[in-house]
Amino acid sequence: MNRPILYTAPDLVPFRRDPGQVMTLARMGAAHPMRLSFLRQMLRRVQAEGWRFDRPVWDIDVRGVGRAVYRAIGPVRTYSLVAFGHDLPDEMRSDRVIATAWDATFALFDGEPSTADLDRLAANVPLQEAGRISPRELSLSRANRSVRLFAHVIDRLAQGLQPDPAEVAAVGYLMRTTAVYGAGKFGAADRAVIAGRDELSAPFQAEMLSVWLTRQFTVDLVEHLAAAQGGARAVRLDRATRRSLGVGNSTGLGMAPFLVRHPALLNNWIQAREDALARVRAQSAADPAAVRGLHEALSDARRNAALWHSDHPIQTGKLADLRADLDRIAEHLANWPQPGPHPWDVLWRWGEAKLTLEGQEALLALMLEPHGALIDDLGASMSAEETMAARIDGAMSVDRLRAIIRDRFQWALEIDFANPANDARFWYVSEEKLEPRLGERHAEPGAEREQPLCIARLVQDLHRALDAVAGNSPVAAFLMDQPQHRHALRRVQLAEDHPFAEVRDNLIGATMLPIDLMRCKLAFFGASRFDPRSDKWVRISLFQDLPYPDELAERAAQ
Repeated sequence: MNRPILYTAPDLVPFRRDPGQVMTLARMGAAHPMRLSFLRQMLRRVQAEGWRFDRPVWDIDVRGVGRAVYRAIGPVRTYSLVAFGHDLPDEMRSDRVIATAWDATFALFDGEPSTADLDRLAANVPLQEAGRISPRELSLSRANRSVRLFAHVIDRLAQGLQPDPAEVAAVGYLMRTTAVYGAGKFGAADRAVIAGRDELSAPFQAEMLSVWLTRQFTVDLVEHLAAAQGGARAVRLDRATRRSLGVGNSTGLGMAPFLVRHPALLNNWIQAREDALARVRAQSAADPAAVRGLHEALSDARRNAALWHSDHPIQTGKLADLRADLDRIAEHLANWPQPGPHPWDVLWRWGEAKLTLEGQEALLALMLEPHGALIDDLGASMSAEETMAARIDGAMSVDRLRAIIRDRFQWALEIDFANPANDARFWYVSEEKLEPRLGERHAEPGAEREQPLCIARLVQDLHRALDAVAGNSPVAAFLMDQPQHRHALRRVQLAEDHPFAEVRDNLIGATMLPIDLMRCKLAFFGASRFDPRSDKWVRISLFQDLPYPDELAERAAQ
């Protein structure tokens, strides 16, 4: 068995990217899914551990209404997706968070639900926020049909035909989720309940399992409805078409502040990715199998880029850059590697010099792909004990605090917030849905309710307040006198040994794009086909072109 090659920190230093380069919105908004993405980690685990999957309950009628249960049976525990199908009138179908009804609703149950559990869930899960679930549930979610493709697939299968490939490629999913809630929301189990379980210790593993099993439900549902409509002549989806279907997701502004509110977690995500890249670059030679894997990954990336479409003007420009850069990479690889030390580093440095941000971040994902034995262990480092990270060291001297600000936050001190363009917006929480929103400071009311998400301005305020404090005094004394700076001070102390904890940009500037934050987070989930519909909401696809539970079982049996 191949074991990962572990480098000490000094070995990696020449091959690391600087946080100032990595943590800008522009680069975060060019992130791509990669080998360490959370859904990929989940799939590797269930395959390596030989998980079994079945569907013990299928009580769905000819309208698609009813309940189903999908079991994921691991070596230690079983998890069950409980799915409810609904008869939703077209006029009630909405992807907005204020929707009150959906085509399907789901809960991931911890164990195997009894009939009483299913009845309890049936009374609550379809209500989503208006209902309540219990600590036996790990996630709560809902989804709507992609109406045109859903109907097309049923109609074609009912006639004994496969769907039109162009129709499938244009959408890429039968249903899209509009929310997948976990970590204690609406009564679900808190993160602490499951964090000690190996299979759920990596970030968002319960949510990824829920979405993956939801994908199976969407396929089963269209085949069931096609059989009801077409009878004996109906057929099932062929494997290639089925594989090309993912689960869509429609995500609004509520996702954007997550990375700001969880600095230790963000640091660990980025640190793992950057360590993975550094390990690959630090290799003294290019293994032929890894070179072949790089070429295979590039072919997959070019196929994906050809199918990836968006009408958003910013994203269309990024897609043009990506396709051109993938062509440049293919041309360059024709003569790579050349004799010499550290060929992967040579490749990376070429990419930094020749490719756009889109191409550079795509190259990162390509370089990681064939190096599982070298980097997969880093997935275990991507969670964070945030309560420990949030503690303030009251004994730290004010001089030491100032030094950290100069070292980690010089970028923040350089922003001129007296310029109205740099102070143009404010984050707040809507009273109606308790979701984050973005207001225009100089045109809209509500700035007095601003959320503390502009870390740069908060650190500037802290830095100015420290000017009047003796350098040898402890920060505890400073905070006793000026407690309003606790939040900023905590962030500064955290940043000392969490170099990737902060987005090094102005989060209230007029030109700030929330979709950059969304894309970074969604790339770590493993999302593909990023398609902004504005600067504040986006559609993506999850698990597209990846295996289904039965395919993993077939591989294990071979």
